[in-house]
Order: sequence, then structure tokens, then C-alpha cells
Amino acid sequence: MPRKRFRHSPRFESTGGHSFQEYLANQDSPSTSRTELLRLIRGGEDTYLELKVKLSNSERIAQGIVAIANTNGGTIVFGVNDQLRIEGVSNPEWVQEELARICREEIVPPIVPILDTVAFDSGKRVVALDIDGRRRPYRTRDGRFYLRFGAEKREVSRSELSAWLDELRPLGFENIPLQEVHEADFDDSLLWSFASGFDENAPNLNLYQTSDFLRKDLLLAVGNADEFFPTVAAVILFGKDEKVAELLPRSNVTVARFSGDGSRSDLIEAVEVKGNLHTQYEAILAFIKRYVDLAKERPKRKLTLVGEGVAKPRGHYHFYSISEAVINMLMHRDLAIRDIRTRVNIYDNSIEFVNPRRTNGFSPPASRAIRYGITQRLNPQIAAIFTRREYGINKPHGGLPMILRQSARFSDRRPEIYIANDEFKLRIFAA
Repeated sequence: MPRKRFRHSPRFESTGGHSFQEYLANQDSPSTSRTELLRLIRGGEDTYLELKVKLSNSERIAQGIVAIANTNGGTIVFGVNDQLRIEGVSNPEWVQEELARICREEIVPPIVPILDTVAFDSGKRVVALDIDGRRRPYRTRDGRFYLRFGAEKREVSRSELSAWLDELRPLGFENIPLQEVHEADFDDSLLWSFASGFDENAPNLNLYQTSDFLRKDLLLAVGNADEFFPTVAAVILFGKDEKVAELLPRSNVTVARFSGDGSRSDLIEAVEVKGNLHTQYEAILAFIKRYVDLAKERPKRKLTLVGEGVAKPRGHYHFYSISEAVINMLMHRDLAIRDIRTRVNIYDNSIEFVNPRRTNGFSPPASRAIRYGITQRLNPQIAAIFTRREYGINKPHGGLPMILRQSARFSDRRPEIYIANDEFKLRIFAA
């Protein structure tokens, strides 16, 4: 496990980039391990090292772990006082178990820690917790983010959070809690119609609190009884249209009609579709229907009369393929990418769906696998709710394999897929 602190600190000369525990394990004798640990402790606390006398407050410990994890990882040593003296812990086994529990239950996403107990000749024992930060950002269970600056931790402020997340581009962006959202910002009709779809005989659902339902039933919010921090997924799925556009402008979709066969052709019309996913889906499909015909069966060929070639006919597309393409586009976009927007371009003979998607780690093997239904879902919570019948979207079945198969049958031309420059493009051709 890489350790910045040890690689760049003069008090620990490591050439392999391993964790401190791996370093200790490779030494010739236990005395060397204790010696190196003492050298580490004598250097005092810094950005990558925190010293604790004992484990007494699990909430504060969780905050400290989150801070170190969000600052590229580091180590917490238990059993050392503020004067850098070894006092030891009386119950190292319990300390290890509690630290493992905190990393598993009190931190999101969970951390898999490296725990080690080092014993000294005096009988005192200390516990070292090594933390890896490769899955940043981390937060506490109540939705708070922390960073470590020198020997101190600090909560990431609301004004800093957006810029920090844009820099990190986290894979689990849908789970990021938003601290400036209130219960009144949600579309109650959409939320409670979704809830009632699972139990028609349930008591009056309006008696439930929106915050409790999102937090306890749907797992789309965090915070304690006095706090309510809904996630990005909650806002995109159930937020009021104007609030979604205000908080998450990156979720807007541009839909455009061009007069030719490419984006360099003359633009006829373009609109920016805003709002929650339900609103966006219906608005995008309505715009597409203005310029093309969607059918479940391939249109029959007819004779072309002299003079009919002046105005180009409307394109014909397979209804379920286009509907599924819109749904997949809205579900699987990489919301962590701010500068690339989701776009739908309608040309004379094709429709192009463009989505932000990190190219690194996705292409080329994954681009082949998705053709066979093996997906890498960036937004599993959004996908799970958006595709439910109770959400109000009449979703076809089959995903991308169905789109490729049915569109090819409909138009005698297989759709094209491109993945480059952090964009995923799907182009479906007209019959």
C-alpha cells in the first residue's frame, strides 16, 4: 500500500512504497520493528500520522479516519500521549475489533483497514491503524467530510465541497450528500406515488415525513434526527425541477436538431432540458418525436413519385430502442464530470446520444462487454429506482444489447458505439 508520508519523510527510508506494517513484517527481528515505530512516533504528528492515548469516542475516531483517508491515507497509533510517550493500551484486541467496526459501519464507503499490535519489553502494547485513501471521497455516516492539515483535521465547508469533489471526480458521485437541500425541495407527488406503488393498501403515505422516508426507507439521505442531507441521487430522482436545475446544472441535457448528417450542419433547434429524471425523460422523448417517427414495426416501403425529393422525409426509428437509449443515457452518465454535458443530436438519418463517461479504465474491454449486457453501473441507486415501473417510466427490457439488435433489424444498419475523450457515443440510424 503506498504511503506518501513514508516515501517523502526523512525519518523512514523506504524504497518499495509499502505500508509501515509491511515494512515491519519484512524486518529481521521484532526489535527492529519497535525501533522503527519509535522513530516514527518521535517525529510527532503530521498530515499522515495521528497519535491517540486511547480509543474513547468512536464518533471522533471516525472523523479522524475520514480526514486521513481523504488526505491520501496515513496511520493512527493508539497508546501514545501528547508528550510522545508510550503508555500502551490495556485491551488491544478490543481496540482492533472496534476500529474494524468503525471502518466498516461508521464510514462511507467502508474502509478495509490494516491493523497491527506492537509489543514492547515493558509489556506495553500499542495498536497501529493503517488507512488507505484510494477510494476517496470518504464521509462519516452522518454525511460530513473531513480533511487533515498538518496535525489537525478540519471539516470541508459547503463552499469548498463542490470544488473539491470536482477535483476528485468520485465514482460514487450519486451518494454525495447535499447540505443545502430541504424537504420542501422534493416533488411529493412523484415521491409518494412511487412509494404507494409498492403497497396500495398502506395507510395514508402523506403522514410520513419526506426526510424519514428518504433516509430510512430508500437510503437516499444521511444525517441524524435533527439533520437532513439528501444525496445527489435523491435530488435527481425526486427533486422539484427548478431545484434540480439550481443545485445540479451539470445534469441538464441538450437536445438539438441539425439539418444534415453531422453536428457541423446547420442547427435547426436546440433546447436545454432541466429537471428530475422523470421530467427529463418525457421532455427528451417529446422533442425527438417532433422530428422523427417512432414505431414498433418497420415501415413498409413505398414508391417514390417525381418531385417528392424536394423535402426530406422524417426518419423512422424503433420506438423501444430509442426509449431505452434515452433511459440508459440518463442512468449511466458520469455526473462527476462537470465540463462534458449529456447531449442528444438528431440528424437527417441518425440520432446520436452523447454521455460523459471516463475513458480511463472503461475502454476497450468494458466497451466490448457492454454489448453483451455486462455493464459497469456508475449510478446503481439511480438505476434501481429509475427503471422501476412504480417510478412512472415504461421501460423496455434488454438494455444496450436490445438496442443494438432491434435497431439493426429495423434499419438494416447496426448502431455505432464510440468511446473517447471521456465521452460515450451511441448512434442509431433511421430506417
